[in-house]
Amino acid sequence: MPQSSAAMVPGPARDEGAASHIAIIDDDVGVGRALARLIKANSYRVQVYHSALEFLDSLNAGTPDCLIVDLQMEEMTGLQLVHQLADMGLRIPSIFVTARDEPGMQQACEATGAVAFLLKPVMSEPLFGAIEVALKGSARSHG
Repeated sequence: MPQSSAAMVPGPARDEGAASHIAIIDDDVGVGRALARLIKANSYRVQVYHSALEFLDSLNAGTPDCLIVDLQMEEMTGLQLVHQLADMGLRIPSIFVTARDEPGMQQACEATGAVAFLLKPVMSEPLFGAIEVALKGSARSHG
């Protein structure tokens, strides 16, 4: 396994500005790769992280415009990550993905201000709808 599992996948610019930067945090390498490929094909810049801690370590290089975060990860859950970001003063529009629809999880994610709660396998139409909502929210918070 390589020492750094993050992979920057640049995409072409969208509209007049630079492509929006989306971070995918999922400990399943195959899911991260598949989501990155799908999102990159729609002209976004994508960075994949295979743990919440790996993502947190990358923040000194800048913050993404949107997070797609797996709810169940071993070291730190997606909810714990979003709470930690909030404690740091960072509110990044977040889309939660999960393979297990456990009672109360969607409500817990919505309580953090999540843009969407999507079940795996993630379908492209709801994913891109959620990304557009997230990026509109990101533009409001940055502009």
